[in-house]
Amino acid sequence: MPTLEHNALVEMFREHPELAPRVLATLLHVEVPPHASVAVVESSLDQLIPVEFRADLVLELRGASGALVLAIVVEVQRVVDPDKKLSWPTYVTGVRARKRCGTIVLVVAPDAGVAAWAAENIDLGLGRGNVEPLVLGPAVVPEITDPADAEKETELAVLSAVAHGNGPNGLTVVEAALVALGRLDQEHAMVYFQLIWNGLREPMRQALEALVMERQIEGEATFPPFVQKLMDRGKVEGLREGKIEGLREGKRDTLLRLLSRAGLALTEDESARIAACTDIATLDRWIENILGAKTAAEVLT
Repeated sequence: MPTLEHNALVEMFREHPELAPRVLATLLHVEVPPHASVAVVESSLDQLIPVEFRADLVLELRGASGALVLAIVVEVQRVVDPDKKLSWPTYVTGVRARKRCGTIVLVVAPDAGVAAWAAENIDLGLGRGNVEPLVLGPAVVPEITDPADAEKETELAVLSAVAHGNGPNGLTVVEAALVALGRLDQEHAMVYFQLIWNGLREPMRQALEALVMERQIEGEATFPPFVQKLMDRGKVEGLREGKIEGLREGKRDTLLRLLSRAGLALTEDESARIAACTDIATLDRWIENILGAKTAAEVLT
């Protein structure tokens, strides 16, 4: 069953079909034919091949005269699936025969290992023919760290955060993407944020949570207002029993770090109270209380 992450990536290319030929030309250095329009036409593929071979998305590029110049089959791939090496050639030959134009497969693979697998040449038999998927993976997606650049290319910034959010510059990449989400309507921004958040590992989630809280304390509202709410919800919903203590410890560390940043000194009793607290809701409340508090006692109410 398709996941939220899978569907969000498909919808990104569905709602912004011009993104596919743009990444082909700028990131994969493919010579895309001159074209005047890009349109989603996946229904044509549905009529052409059985349901088990339906692609995620099919795009048509047409020239100024209206003639088809290229078809792009877009596939979002988050795991290695050997069956795809059988279905992708079907997409290419089927669409090419139906539309009578050049056809390629563009695989969107956020995971580096999956991207490397997807990029492997597909031999159709005895070396007499092959299909070579074009792959948009972490190796070709740039690290967008400048919020101004992210605002100009929001979808690419989201792809950058998904691909590089857990890397050495992950926090800066994610921050730039989240700032860019502020220019979108809330529905799309929330979907993109959930896509980014679900791909982050726990250390990066904790670092992002601390950053958002610090910006709130400093009065720098650089992130969309729903970010903190969704982070909290995603954190709780994604927990398993064995991770509860790790969450508590992360909350305590965040609280202590923010208290120190705010210049609020703790007594020994207050430090012991924080160390002994096991209730996540209480720790969250204390973290929120830092905003506007003048003493540690006001925080621990």
